[in-house]
Amino acid sequence: MPPSLIVLALSAFAIGTTEFVIMGLLPNVANDLGISIPSAGWLVSGYALGVAIGAPFMAMATSNWPRKRALLALMGIFIVGNVLCATASDYNILVLARVVTALCHGAFFGIGSVVAASLVPANQRASAVALMFTGLTLANVLGVPLGTALGQSAGWRSTFWAVSLLGIVAFAGLWSVLPGQAQQEKADLRREMAALKGAGFWMSLGMTVLFSASMFALFTYIAPLLGQVTGVSPRGITGTLLLIGLGLTVGNIIGGRLADWRLSTALIGIFAALALVSAALTWTSHGLIPAEITLFLWAAVAFAAVPALQINVVTFGKEAPNLVSTLNIGAFNVGNALGAWVGGVVIDQGLGLTRVPLAASALALLALVLTYLTFSQARKSGLVAG
Repeated sequence: MPPSLIVLALSAFAIGTTEFVIMGLLPNVANDLGISIPSAGWLVSGYALGVAIGAPFMAMATSNWPRKRALLALMGIFIVGNVLCATASDYNILVLARVVTALCHGAFFGIGSVVAASLVPANQRASAVALMFTGLTLANVLGVPLGTALGQSAGWRSTFWAVSLLGIVAFAGLWSVLPGQAQQEKADLRREMAALKGAGFWMSLGMTVLFSASMFALFTYIAPLLGQVTGVSPRGITGTLLLIGLGLTVGNIIGGRLADWRLSTALIGIFAALALVSAALTWTSHGLIPAEITLFLWAAVAFAAVPALQINVVTFGKEAPNLVSTLNIGAFNVGNALGAWVGGVVIDQGLGLTRVPLAASALALLALVLTYLTFSQARKSGLVAG
């Protein structure tokens, strides 16, 4: 594999770390800035909304740029955003900084995937794209636990300084080893917009939103749940985040194979399992070992849906795969924001942290229902096999 792929994976690692590490640092940020946990949850929502808004806008804004130039510009935005996070003087500036950081997210993964595929022979393209996205998986396995540990020992700002440094290294790597890319083909807006027609495509995006909302309703508040209910120490929370990262990795591998087997059945089964495991955490969160087992299973089940949902949306928007893939990343992050908000409402209403998993379970059930309706309609229309 070319060195350029390693640099793209490093870039994905940095972006994934800055998105997810805030989960482990939520109590630290809340205490330092004098805000509540639900208010701190908006740091997740703000980032997610920045991705949702920025993904299609940045994709279209850079559609006629050379791809190397586009990736360098997006990584530059990433570095500036993280420096703003590290130096934010108050909560409002930190939220704004998170939004700025998020603007690069969706377009970078969309363009980066195209570049990764172009670097290798045709029979290795899927492996090349998978290698790039390995950086995102490793962000959950290594970046989030290490970033959380650093933030707990040296202050949460130190984590954002460290991620900024990672961004600088990635920028230098992109500049030095990424081949100069030819001008992209001019975007055919009429053809790409036509690919967005049809209820199946929009229902598929709705499935992504509800799945992500279920995942992040729980993931956003995992640190306070473990600390206040399970009684896990700050160092123990770091270890649990590592365990969750391993679960995400296992789930990603299994989910890809399940999606290749039968997409609709896989998604329905995954959402049913996600609803069950999420609900179980309401009771297992009171004991350390049961909570750890449940969270590993939850992470594996949750990330099993990710490759399936990506394949699903391209199935319904196959005439413009780059655009619909970018929009699907935006949908993931709309769900992130929705989930963080739902979890915050549960806490604000005095229902307690142990009721957050039940809210996540309800959202997974809604995703299951929408999945069934989407594929039922698609079969009647002949868009998918029976």
